[in-house]
Amino acid sequence: MEESFLQSVKYDGEKLYILDQTKLPQETEFLEIKNIEDVWDAIKQLKVRGAPAIGIAAAYGLALGIKHAPESEYDAFYEFFKEKADYLATSRPTAVNLFWALKRMDTCAKQSSSKPVAEIKRLLEQEAHLIRQEDENVCNSIGENALTLFKDGMTVLTHCNAGGIATARYGTALAPIYLAKERGMDIKVYADETRPLLQGARLTAWELMQAGIDVTLITDSMAAMVMQQGKVQAVIVGCDRVAANGDVANKIGTYGVALLAKAHNIPFYVAAPLSTIDLDTKTGDEIPIEERAAEEITAGFGKSTAPEGVKVFNPAFDVTPHHLITAIITEKGIMRGNYIEELPRLFEQ
Repeated sequence: MEESFLQSVKYDGEKLYILDQTKLPQETEFLEIKNIEDVWDAIKQLKVRGAPAIGIAAAYGLALGIKHAPESEYDAFYEFFKEKADYLATSRPTAVNLFWALKRMDTCAKQSSSKPVAEIKRLLEQEAHLIRQEDENVCNSIGENALTLFKDGMTVLTHCNAGGIATARYGTALAPIYLAKERGMDIKVYADETRPLLQGARLTAWELMQAGIDVTLITDSMAAMVMQQGKVQAVIVGCDRVAANGDVANKIGTYGVALLAKAHNIPFYVAAPLSTIDLDTKTGDEIPIEERAAEEITAGFGKSTAPEGVKVFNPAFDVTPHHLITAIITEKGIMRGNYIEELPRLFEQ
């Protein structure tokens, strides 16, 4: 994948460069961001998206935001730091990686309290780089683990985009597909278009084609027929948060795909880095679900497709109950069955 690898979030110490995913696939444009307000906007407006990429962008955004924080003494610096971190935390409520990354940066700042503020700023920048590098390693490990579940010649279905541009590299759900390609295996993909913002059509189909992977685009409502006709042997999706009992929040429509997979006796896999596992959230009922603007449905991409004034319900995510999930694939292994017992063990290793 070396030639097609595209890093969606980059930082040079002065500017943050974010691949504007709202412009894909027509344009490949990187935003040059110099202030924390534009980082907040990029996260909120889905210019950067995918739980891991949001976390990486938030970490770099915070490093950027505290560049001009007071350096006279630690308390004044930390107050400034906390204000910027709390501000970034308001950008999107569902993807736990956002809060995970900000918490890591906060821990770094607190553990460095005895050092000069200029040194703390350098350490925070270093921590953001570490978050990005770790995510690349995590995605590779998830891919290796997931690939043990697939065979040469299989066809899998995925929903939304959990690929390289949603992470540091490789992606989560798409990682085994990329690794298979590198090793000469033939794994084909059906990609749901993923209404209403078409992340499957605009992003997943685009990046898989860039990598030379056989991908077929379908509308969300075609998934049942594709399964009924035996065209798909497995489903794999990413996620934005995993509750302690194994319930999973992911892009709206994922729950429906899981129900269809269950009805057709097809395994349904969730690729989840440890950073998306939230043991403090007991069940999926406690996961906050972001609701977005009505215009995403009534006038998507600038064209009106609904009567003016119609009522709209537009949740960005849904929750798939754990009993519909065949396995949760993490960088530390594959979890099956009793997630309440298995998930905490991942953090004990």
